[in-house]
Amino acid sequence: MTSSLFSIAEPNKTNPKKPKLLVVDDEQDNLDLLYRTFRREFTVFRADSGIRALEILESEGEMAAIISDQRMPEMNGTEFLSRTVSDFPDTMRIVLTGYTDIKDLIDAINSGQVHKYITKPWEPDQLKLVVSQATHSYDLLKQRSDELSRSQAQNALLSVIVAIAQTSKQISGCMLPLADAFWQNFGADGVILQLVEQDALIDTQAICGDYLWDLATDPLVQMAIAEKKSQISLSPNQQADLDQPCKTNLAITITFREQILGILAMRWRKANALSLDDVVVIQKCADEVALALTCIRYYERF
Repeated sequence: MTSSLFSIAEPNKTNPKKPKLLVVDDEQDNLDLLYRTFRREFTVFRADSGIRALEILESEGEMAAIISDQRMPEMNGTEFLSRTVSDFPDTMRIVLTGYTDIKDLIDAINSGQVHKYITKPWEPDQLKLVVSQATHSYDLLKQRSDELSRSQAQNALLSVIVAIAQTSKQISGCMLPLADAFWQNFGADGVILQLVEQDALIDTQAICGDYLWDLATDPLVQMAIAEKKSQISLSPNQQADLDQPCKTNLAITITFREQILGILAMRWRKANALSLDDVVVIQKCADEVALALTCIRYYERF
């Protein structure tokens, strides 16, 4: 069903991505041991302090799980983990502790900041089991939160589209609100909504975001118009990464009765910024935009 809606350009042909794991310990031997333990099943990032770990999270984004030593200079484990909750609520947090006073750990667990704690020295098999269970919990939480976010975005978009279809009297006046609705609800760095007549772009367009480009020279857009099918590039190849600041690119056809009325082009600087389920929601909303544009165009004649 998915392939009938859109084509995936430059697909990622590598193996499925490993979940990301961040290990934090001020002792290099422990970091090396944790890396060797999990490197086959995870993409493992190492940090020798809480401060360095926060820098890694800022650059690499959400992790499936974080394993942190409790007793570290400058910032202990529970303090570090508490600073990750607001930005990464679904991440599973595990503390390694080598001392007997666990009051801080119990408080952290009760507040939802820590999933579990393991005493040092740890048993490798026990730690593997805990991390495996934590990763499974992360996958479930992530799936539920993603489904909720998609549902909220779809409902918000449809509400805007219906309101525009009921109240707008001119195509030119509805372009910016429509583009803005897609931009706001999916967090794209740039959105361009441009009309098409007789399979060619015309000047009527709306632009949102801080990234601008010309759809007339966008190969993904030209392919969408030529094939009359939406095009997606979620993970460009390495050469494209060097030349293209935006790593996730969509060219969504707005079509009514096999006639392309417009193109919704969206770009994100981050690679794989969307799931295919997100793209399906965007396409469904674009189909509703086609109906709205058709209605408005009909009433423009009178």
